[in-house]
Amino acid sequence: MRHEVESGPAYSLLNVTLEDGEQIQAEGGAMVSHGENVSMDTNATGGFLRSLRRSVFGGESFFQNTFTASGGEGEVTLAPPLPGDVTHEELSDETIYVQSGSYIAGDTGLDVDTEFGGAKTFFGSEGLFLLKISGFGPVFLSSYGAIKSVDLSDGEAYTVDTGHIVAFEATADFAVRRVAGLKSTIFSGEGLVCRFEGPGRVWLQTRSPDAFLSWLLPKIPQQSAPPSQP
Repeated sequence: MRHEVESGPAYSLLNVTLEDGEQIQAEGGAMVSHGENVSMDTNATGGFLRSLRRSVFGGESFFQNTFTASGGEGEVTLAPPLPGDVTHEELSDETIYVQSGSYIAGDTGLDVDTEFGGAKTFFGSEGLFLLKISGFGPVFLSSYGAIKSVDLSDGEAYTVDTGHIVAFEATADFAVRRVAGLKSTIFSGEGLVCRFEGPGRVWLQTRSPDAFLSWLLPKIPQQSAPPSQP
């Protein structure tokens, strides 16, 4: 499987070239195009219950699409839902946790599921659940804005605003807390932050969807109620 990311980091397009018989699994709605040698099959990956958990708790689509090349090489192009970047990671019997909407595609052998995060979870749209990806093979993650990775050594600490987190390795410990004291939490414009402790890698996004919505929503005109009829 070969890949190339075009038009990044603002409007990334992922081009994947599959060898004859090779497959890639992608989120529903991620496909932009595919070549003549590629067929697509849509299914509830992992069975009904796992797909339901992934959709309800993990913020991903219930159905996923599997693209297969046959009769020669085939190309598939994929795009994330938000304007931003795409990064490739190669898992080797590893586990990463991903925020809602940032998983775009991966090897069909990867296990994509949700996991209960307990009281220290921070991804608001998933409640108490995190998207868990583990196994062997390539995985492609997307972001809102550009992606930056930070490698933490053993015991090294790093604090990230929760709206800017894309993913992190399972080897990194984390705890959610307020940005500082109560005054800073209320008046600083920051919300919750996550303190990671290595070893492990953390992927960040340069823009926050929550911050964008906080800026946008007050600017949308409110529809006035129609006058009451006598």
